[in-house]
Amino acid sequence: MNRNHYVFRSLWTLPAPAPAVYRELERIEDYPRWWPQVREVTRLDDTGALLRIRSLLPYDLTQTLRELRRDPAAGVLEVSLSGDIEGRARWTVAPDGTGGSRVRYDQEVDVRKPLLRRLAVPGRPLFRANHRLMMRAGRRGLAAHLEAV
Repeated sequence: MNRNHYVFRSLWTLPAPAPAVYRELERIEDYPRWWPQVREVTRLDDTGALLRIRSLLPYDLTQTLRELRRDPAAGVLEVSLSGDIEGRARWTVAPDGTGGSRVRYDQEVDVRKPLLRRLAVPGRPLFRANHRLMMRAGRRGLAAHLEAV
């Protein structure tokens, strides 16, 4: 097992229709408006952005995202990640049958940030909990943002 390899999956249920959720998720430059842990997004071009993320633990992660797939009909947004973490992330948005939506986030990454690599074994439970907290805040933030628009 690679101690610096992580696979995350988050499932969100949101009261907004799937097309509205998808539109918000594809506007990555707006994430800091509703997702507290996404501190900064700098668009590099039409298919790339630089993100700075900080959750509960006292470190920033900087990563470059490059669009791999944007498919509104299938509800899929997929990016490659490079920088402090490398790998892929994918949003899949679908109607839930009640007028709301189900959102699935899948991420498979390898940690590259030297400090996190050194702390891989003792820090792994904290890193996973940190990710869960960040995703919970993201779901709450997006739900509130969707209600406001």
